[in-house]
Amino acid sequence: MSSEAPAPSAQQEAQAPSEEPKLVGDTLGLPGKIGQEVAKAPLGTEKGQIDPNAPRGVFGIPGAPKVNYIIAILWSVWVGWIFSTVGAFGGIMAGVGHMTVMGIGPYAKSFAKTAPGLNKTLTDSVRTSNQFLVGLSALISTINYLRAKRLAWPVGIALAAGSIAGALFIPWLTGGKVSFKQYQGWFGLFVFVVGAFLFYETTPKGQESKKAAKQAAQAFEKAIKEKGDLAGQGVAFKSFSPTHATFTFFGAEFKFNPILVFFGGILIAAISSFLGVGGGFLYVPFLTTVVGAPMYVVAGTSAMAVLLSMITSIAGYITVAKAGMDWGLIGVELIGIFIGSMIGPRTQKYIPDIWLKRIFVILAFYVGLRYFSLGFFGKSWVP
Repeated sequence: MSSEAPAPSAQQEAQAPSEEPKLVGDTLGLPGKIGQEVAKAPLGTEKGQIDPNAPRGVFGIPGAPKVNYIIAILWSVWVGWIFSTVGAFGGIMAGVGHMTVMGIGPYAKSFAKTAPGLNKTLTDSVRTSNQFLVGLSALISTINYLRAKRLAWPVGIALAAGSIAGALFIPWLTGGKVSFKQYQGWFGLFVFVVGAFLFYETTPKGQESKKAAKQAAQAFEKAIKEKGDLAGQGVAFKSFSPTHATFTFFGAEFKFNPILVFFGGILIAAISSFLGVGGGFLYVPFLTTVVGAPMYVVAGTSAMAVLLSMITSIAGYITVAKAGMDWGLIGVELIGIFIGSMIGPRTQKYIPDIWLKRIFVILAFYVGLRYFSLGFFGKSWVP
């Protein structure tokens, strides 16, 4: 009687478990969570794998996209200019730069199945990188608009107080838990919805409830043409209490409820922290609707709220979610941000209020539709 085991049948061979892929097994000298997740990624030269011998790219990862620093600076000038001009879209444009222009998006998505932990860690890193750029732009814009008396600082303080509270728990709640595909989809959806809302505000019906803002904007534009006293007719506060506050700008009076603004700041910061953006694309329509202020005041006020929420959110992502940073790239980008943020407040006064909103709307529709379709349907519906 033979003791040899019978040869496995074809069916048994088909059911046999496939060999587990070999993992990198080493952090490759990369710090924090990025290094930990790289060690868990499959070893190889294919898409969704790590080749330790490949040239190092963004975040120091072998095989990751190499960033052209000249393009990074030029794109950052654009980011700083658009944010300091309309008080929004800095984080969104930073996100477009990191995801698409620099190619981090497709690279992060390539690990969705092979190394989901790395996919989510790169998502956190992109979110935090976006916010670094917006944070510097917000700081410069806040100083410039405050000097020009085009910043409603009590409104900004109420918004910022709420935004700090909203930005505190999002990194803890979502850090390491959001895939890049999910991030892209929600990023696009929120931008698209806000663009649609702001488009309504540019229509005749939407303009009916903005008479004070229109009056102030026209007076400001007239003073620009006549080279009048801009700072002398700038933001001046008449009264302030927890439930009622009033300020004037170029002869028009604006009233707001600080408590309502505070809770608005909580909600906006929570959404913007999740998306990894400054939140200006939400602060702007909030301020034009709830406060009724013209864009010439809204941009600086939004920047002040964004500044404090960015500091809070960045600290949360780095300490709680352990997001990794490419400090060389961030440093280069901040040069461009500084240049763009210095130009923005000086050119904004020459652009009509209605066109500032239209710029916002065009960008919102395009960016929103692109990332919504990429995230939820896997293919962009626009170029």
